[in-house]
Amino acid sequence: MLAQLSKGESNVSDLAKPFLNDMSLPAITKHIKVLERAGLVTKTKDAQWRPCKLNGDGLKEAGDWIDEYRIFWEASFDRLEAYLKTVTTENDQKGKKHGRKNKKQ
Repeated sequence: MLAQLSKGESNVSDLAKPFLNDMSLPAITKHIKVLERAGLVTKTKDAQWRPCKLNGDGLKEAGDWIDEYRIFWEASFDRLEAYLKTVTTENDQKGKKHGRKNKKQ
């Protein structure tokens, strides 16, 4: 839905079309309400038409939040990689010391 809205304003019915085979209209409407509460989408009322559009400020805020976690997880994975290299090296050295050969799969 966000990708579709990135192309411009759209009404709820048009947003729902690609998902109607997999989701009910009430579920789609609920999803749009979640996007609204998250500040990613704004929806207005114009007679029977319910135009929706992206909220750039909300998307930037979400992107900044995600970026903080990306930095955290990249650092965590870097530390895990360094640790695993030391453990693997230690195990290789212990195996050589005791005359064991490493089996490659």
